[in-house]
Amino acid sequence: MRGETLNPIWYWLARWACRIFCVLTFRLRVYGTENVPQKGPFVLASNHQSFLDPIFCGTPLTRPLCFLARDTLFTNKLFGLLISSVNAIPVKRGRPDLSAIKNIIAKLKRGRGVCLFPEATRTSDGRISAFKGGFGLLCRRGNAPVVPVLIEGAFECWPRHQKLFSPGSKITVSYGKPISAEQITEMQDEEFADVLTNTLRAMQTQLRQNLGKQPYNYS
Repeated sequence: MRGETLNPIWYWLARWACRIFCVLTFRLRVYGTENVPQKGPFVLASNHQSFLDPIFCGTPLTRPLCFLARDTLFTNKLFGLLISSVNAIPVKRGRPDLSAIKNIIAKLKRGRGVCLFPEATRTSDGRISAFKGGFGLLCRRGNAPVVPVLIEGAFECWPRHQKLFSPGSKITVSYGKPISAEQITEMQDEEFADVLTNTLRAMQTQLRQNLGKQPYNYS
């Protein structure tokens, strides 16, 4: 089944290879890993700045993750096998993918961690787009808390119009306080999407101010 680790040792080796790549290639700073649950299901919900975001989200953590990836990335058999071996789950874009939804809920019920990007596509200007409702269902059915993850600097490192990333870029990853499964249950999908969007935007504003960058205007 796609999205299952083919070999735990391979996943561990791939994670460390990605960590070494990040250390050697970027000035990576990570904050808030203590906010990620050490056991039980959870969802990492991150803004989406570059192709490297799954690496930035996953390598600082000791727990293995499942990653949502658009189905077109699996059309190349070799690359599809590679990302499947590190727990990538294919998701159809532009319409509800019931098979993927069931797959994700099943993993959460087995106590897994899932990483997803609610914007569904990379930002075109560094700003965080408003999230759409729907992924709250996954969290409620999987009884999983959501950890907001803010990535800053990856857009400057590898914007959509640029063919290759820029080595030496400063990348910051911040794991926020989790939103409990109980809190999510009390919210409608649209309300939860708004709460998560505003949480990540607030995290981004604070971080950009701390880094001496001009915050984005979301008014």
